[in-house]
Amino acid sequence: MSDTPKVDAPSNAEKDPQDWTTGNEPMTGAQASYLKTLCEETGTPFDETLDKANASIMIDKLQSASNRLDQK
Repeated sequence: MSDTPKVDAPSNAEKDPQDWTTGNEPMTGAQASYLKTLCEETGTPFDETLDKANASIMIDKLQSASNRLDQK
């Protein structure tokens, strides 16, 4: 067995949320908290019924609208 980590392994962060095997589960607490913040910043209604996949999609969309990605 090699001590070298797999560098070609796909990252879950790169996988389309619609392809997640757990994407239809309720969003996580962390997703809900961050999504609420983004909704407040952008004036978007918060939907507490989103599943994990749709919460992730909404977070990506609202990050762009709130300019959070530009602040890195």
